[in-house]
Amino acid sequence: MKDIKGLKIKAQIHELASKFLQRESNHLSLITVTDIMISKDSKRMTIFFTVLPETKEKAALDFTKRKRSEFREYVKNNSRMQRIPFFDFAIDGGEKNRQKIDEIARL
Repeated sequence: MKDIKGLKIKAQIHELASKFLQRESNHLSLITVTDIMISKDSKRMTIFFTVLPETKEKAALDFTKRKRSEFREYVKNNSRMQRIPFFDFAIDGGEKNRQKIDEIARL
């Protein structure tokens, strides 16, 4: 989705996911939303995130997976989207790789 509407939806979901995760997390780790991927039919969205410290990634992923239906309800109540897609969460491996490359480049 490269059109303006798709970009607006991505930005809105990015903001909602960030607020939701900040509100719902136990604050033992920092969860940062990095990207949103929308399926071609717009029925599914994957929210990519990073976690600090990295040792808390599995716990954060388990937490986000448990909160999917609550997040869907949160989006329904805090957006004007007519059709609420199915949401999934995933660790952003690409962002982790980029950070490692930056770290190596600084050496």
